[in-house]
Amino acid sequence: MEKISIDTDFIKLDALLKYAALTGSGGEAKALIREGLVTVNGQVCTMRGKKLYPGDRVGLENVLLEITRK
Repeated sequence: MEKISIDTDFIKLDALLKYAALTGSGGEAKALIREGLVTVNGQVCTMRGKKLYPGDRVGLENVLLEITRK
């Protein structure tokens, strides 16, 4: 599991995928989320604007990220 530190209260799901370099663009992030390929805390999430907070876990393929606070 990789830890991703944020310095804000939350980060939106599509922005996290770009920030963590799991996607090359916002459009790619949007497509992966819409196709149901992204999980949040173990559940498929299709809301690209979902707010994520420290402690949340995001999965995409074989990558699992945990959000932490800077």
